[in-house]
Amino acid sequence: MFIGGLQKFTLLDYPGKVSAVIFTMGCNFRCPFCHNPELVNPKEIDYENGVKEEDILKFLNSRRGDLDGVCITGGEPTLQLGLAKFAEKIKDMGFLVKVDTNGSHPNIMKNLVENGFIDYVAIDIKTIPEKYKILTNEEDIIEKIEKSIKIIINNKTQLELRTTVVPGIVDICDFDKIIQWINNIDKKVFSKLSRYSIQNFRPNKTLDSSFKNIKPYSKEELEKVAGKIRKYCKNVTVLD
Repeated sequence: MFIGGLQKFTLLDYPGKVSAVIFTMGCNFRCPFCHNPELVNPKEIDYENGVKEEDILKFLNSRRGDLDGVCITGGEPTLQLGLAKFAEKIKDMGFLVKVDTNGSHPNIMKNLVENGFIDYVAIDIKTIPEKYKILTNEEDIIEKIEKSIKIIINNKTQLELRTTVVPGIVDICDFDKIIQWINNIDKKVFSKLSRYSIQNFRPNKTLDSSFKNIKPYSKEELEKVAGKIRKYCKNVTVLD
């Protein structure tokens, strides 16, 4: 595991749980609006001085009874060859495990959920399928994301979908296509979701510096998006 950082306490990253957050290094996407460039940009990633896995486990052992769960995020956690074993160790310590992912590695996801190594998955729905070429060169990325979603909804693992609403990447009108896309994956997806999160774009730190000049959408515009999704999903959260 290549770990770039540890947040020891949060009430936000694992819904309804007190948790710690582990940040893994490396990503197969290049989202220009990414707010963790030091974990994504190869020129900024410091593999030599990462956090040691044993130090993470030692910390978690000292927080048994204080923390409910652990969120593994990134970067892209499913790039880590030791992810399944690492998640299993955390589960064995009595913690719930959540993974944040772009959904690009369905086979990894299948291993994690079918073996009970994780309890909750949050998949980023970045934009409409046609615009994914802005973020990655993987030609079959949409098929992989769809496969990951199907694997999770056919398992007992909780699933959250979330979209960071970035002007130019996601237009307000794009959500009609996003809803149609998700329904086309499987009619059960929305009914199976733990929640759908609408996250506002924050321009203070981005992979592409030009995105720092982009004005985020208003709270009213985000609520309009949430209203569209609430027709299909009971639990929709807006994070401004």
